[in-house]
Amino acid sequence: MIFDVSVALTWILFLALFPVSFYWLRRAWRIVVRRDFSEVALKRGESPPNPARFAPYAAAINLVGAGVLIAAIIGVVTGEYAYETWSAMAGSTLWFKVLADFILARHAHPVRSRKRAAPAGQ
Repeated sequence: MIFDVSVALTWILFLALFPVSFYWLRRAWRIVVRRDFSEVALKRGESPPNPARFAPYAAAINLVGAGVLIAAIIGVVTGEYAYETWSAMAGSTLWFKVLADFILARHAHPVRSRKRAAPAGQ
């Protein structure tokens, strides 16, 4: 095996799966076990009006994402998955998680229409 840029990037991607999956599992643990909703559906750093309502969805997103990454890690270590398989699993899971969190945060913070004040004297 010749060490070049693609091999280095492959190792970086594989090693990055460990802290990312740990972080997602820790977020799910905080939501499910500790009932800490401070990181649920944040939009510009603010929690929604009722974060407990969206906590099960955030926990599920984190658990599914971490589970797929752990499956990819185990598949690489055991030699079960080829490079194309585990890198596709990891990449699509990362994007799925980012987009799912974005969608949940936008859904939890509804857009409120601003009503114009009635002119004085009416």
